[in-house]
Amino acid sequence: MTASKAGNVQLGLWIAATGLSQGEIARRVASLAQAQGHRQVAPDTTRIRRWIDGERPRPPVPALLAQVLSEAVGQPLTPGDLGLTAAGPTVDTIQLPLLTEAAAQTLAGWTQMDLLMNRRDTLKLAIGAPLILAAERMLGGIARPLNRATRGFDAATVTALEEVTTFFTRADASKGGGLYRSAIVAQLAEVASRIQEGIPGSLRARVFAATADLAALAGWVSHDSGRYAHAQRYWSYGIYAAGEAGQRDRGVEIVTRMSHQMIYLGRPTDALGLLEVAAAKAEQPTVKALVASQTGRVQAALGDERQADRHLGQADELLADGPSDEVPEWVAYFDAAEHAGARAVSARDLAGLDRPHRPASVHFQEALKLRAPGFERVRVMDRVGLAAALFDEGEPEQAAQAAQQALDDAARVDSTLVASRLNTLLEAARPYRTTAVEDVRTRAKDLAAARPTTVAA
Repeated sequence: MTASKAGNVQLGLWIAATGLSQGEIARRVASLAQAQGHRQVAPDTTRIRRWIDGERPRPPVPALLAQVLSEAVGQPLTPGDLGLTAAGPTVDTIQLPLLTEAAAQTLAGWTQMDLLMNRRDTLKLAIGAPLILAAERMLGGIARPLNRATRGFDAATVTALEEVTTFFTRADASKGGGLYRSAIVAQLAEVASRIQEGIPGSLRARVFAATADLAALAGWVSHDSGRYAHAQRYWSYGIYAAGEAGQRDRGVEIVTRMSHQMIYLGRPTDALGLLEVAAAKAEQPTVKALVASQTGRVQAALGDERQADRHLGQADELLADGPSDEVPEWVAYFDAAEHAGARAVSARDLAGLDRPHRPASVHFQEALKLRAPGFERVRVMDRVGLAAALFDEGEPEQAAQAAQQALDDAARVDSTLVASRLNTLLEAARPYRTTAVEDVRTRAKDLAAARPTTVAA
């Protein structure tokens, strides 16, 4: 058995959540061990205390503890939830323990690794089944509060949190997330600390709604800065916080962000799996339209023209019907312009697979015409996408002209997403060797090098 100097906070919190004494936990573990034929397992109160202090028991004890505590709290727990996995949950998984204080403790660990330890390259990116199952679990989970203190928040503090999140959200949409990312993560770390201090019942929904917004933003700016594993962890907490706030559709919207990342990283099958989870939970019309639009885009990336048309058409219908009620602020960005952008990249992908479609340039032009003020990053991406599409469609003169305007705008935005579009532009311009195109190529290379990325989007 090995011991951790920091202790096992998660195990201690879950034992406290049962309301049982450590002696009773020891008795139940011993009884279960006997029933399963593990006669050598007979812990006492002292042994339970040592496990909470950080001593890590050998198998089969972690599984036995998980079963005992699951029965006591009335929800399934794993050894990972209890902090009993080999490497610890804050590094090896994006899943959160469904206990308010333990979840906040995990979030605090993630922000600490991000801000203080610069763990950019050592965090694991969740892919495949673990990613999809984690999203499904977080969307369906209900956390159990333990701490009854109320020192962490008052009404003025929550208002301040809402206001600063709104400010950062607008700044990110306008300038890109690179400049603000550390400040956003630091704000999230402060929120994690305050949640552990307790939330008055009357403010609980507002606190977690604001925290969901902040965590979603922290994930997005981390993704836009090339910190993909960090992004997953913040999004995971955002999904959890949305559930705590009673905003299931907010969690669904965050899952679509995770799917966007998988498309960006060249894993459309994983993106589709996430969207299937999202579609099963979506209720709000605008959220349903977002999921359908994103699904159509993924199907296009997979080369399935029929399914792409079907899902994009569903989004058309939902948007044409208009919202049945007021659209929440966190999904108000998804409108006809955003959907036109999805149609544009879908047309581009299908054209690249020799499946003729309405020209992508037409959709990019439509998106640019519809874009509301304040969304400068996505407007730049549309402009770069338009120029690349015109090159692909055999219009090098129009493409070079559109590219110059796009490059002027791109220089003012700090975003690896924009840089990846520049790489797409360079690839599209490759067949042409005119003076105007060479000028575009030189400028695009310089800008892409300033914010390097190896991934196309």
